[in-house]
Amino acid sequence: MAARVQNMTEGKPLRLILAFSLPLMIGNVFQQLYTVVDTMVVGQALGVGALAALGAADWLNWMILGTIQGFTQGFSIKMSHEFGAGDYRRLRKTVANSILLAILTSLVLLVASEFLARPVLELLQTPDTIIDDSLKYLRIMFAGIPVVMAYNILASILRALGDGRTPLYAMIVAAVINVVLDLLFVLGFHWGIQGAAAATVIAQLCSGIFCLLAISRVEVLAFTREDFKMEGTLCLYLMKLGLPMAFQNAIIAVGGMIVQFVVNGFGVLFIAGFTATNKLYGILEVAATSYGYAMVTYVGQNLGAKKIDRISKGMRSALIVAMVTSAVIAAAMLLFGKAVLGCFISGSPEDVAVTMNIAYHYLAIMSVFLPILYVLHVTRSTLQGMGDTLLPMASGIAEFVMRTGTAIVLPVFLGEEGIFYAEILAWIGADVILVTSYYLRMKKMKALQSA
Repeated sequence: MAARVQNMTEGKPLRLILAFSLPLMIGNVFQQLYTVVDTMVVGQALGVGALAALGAADWLNWMILGTIQGFTQGFSIKMSHEFGAGDYRRLRKTVANSILLAILTSLVLLVASEFLARPVLELLQTPDTIIDDSLKYLRIMFAGIPVVMAYNILASILRALGDGRTPLYAMIVAAVINVVLDLLFVLGFHWGIQGAAAATVIAQLCSGIFCLLAISRVEVLAFTREDFKMEGTLCLYLMKLGLPMAFQNAIIAVGGMIVQFVVNGFGVLFIAGFTATNKLYGILEVAATSYGYAMVTYVGQNLGAKKIDRISKGMRSALIVAMVTSAVIAAAMLLFGKAVLGCFISGSPEDVAVTMNIAYHYLAIMSVFLPILYVLHVTRSTLQGMGDTLLPMASGIAEFVMRTGTAIVLPVFLGEEGIFYAEILAWIGADVILVTSYYLRMKKMKALQSA
């Protein structure tokens, strides 16, 4: 399948953003099937103990994934600028150097993650009854880091060129494969939690191959050997874009691990309930991340084309559609959340009842405050599209401070209830920095344009 390149410097911003976001949204829904199906199969087939083991591994696994996504999305900013400017020679050079940096980064992450997995789980005081299962899951997931990096860099290249559909098709293929392999490995072969991890890695491999085949057919990316010679200045600039975004995601994950440390102290049933809701987190923000990817590409291309006014118009359109979307998702979760959560939880009636109460209470709180998260994604991605990755990184630090501070302090006064507000206050802390930064940056850019 050939990639569908899209120029976003012409046409109505709302239509362009929605046309770009909707395929990503559908693709992200299928990507969330990885997590949801893993959780359903593990929770139903192996019980709340295995579900808790999956949850104990969550933030460490997400830290690696977030770091990978940070680097690849950062690299794509430079690609979108050059595509918007029509400089295809530099585009090819940037893409090729980004691929080389992605390979090197994945190898470093692979070695570091395998070495640190057990020490980190022990540091988080993961209960002895589940730590071995958590480690088995992480060993396989971390072995697949080069595969995950390959998909993310290839998908980022496609998105930078305005193609949101090919990553969608890749996710559909991968999701179907993941579901089949989950059922086969866990229920058929009885491989336990390792089977769920293996299914995910194989599915990611298939999605990466799909994107690679599409990129090979993009005419403006007809590479030469010269393109793959590393250019020091370019690589430094790419790392300047990617490192803050990777650090931003990593520091958010560290905050999540500190929250997990506190959660681990409330016992296996609380961990299981907390995990069940966290597995729906991706569904809650699935549209937000799609709008975010759209804004990085939209803003990057228009900045490259020097069309500053279109950036502010696109931002207003994105915020409106994000608010409407978040309200719809929140309402759906409040109405149907218990039914969805029930798919993850099994065990004795007493254990199920306790776990469900914890999970739905946490889900209800996050749903009510969901618009705050959507503002965060749209605004952060707009700044990143402008080439500013430092202020979004600062917002990640604010998330870390608010999330960890809340998790440590509020349970002293509110008990386990206090943990549920860590995410909300983290979103608010980030929004304060991001919204202020956006308006100040736009004011400066318009002043320079009119001068």
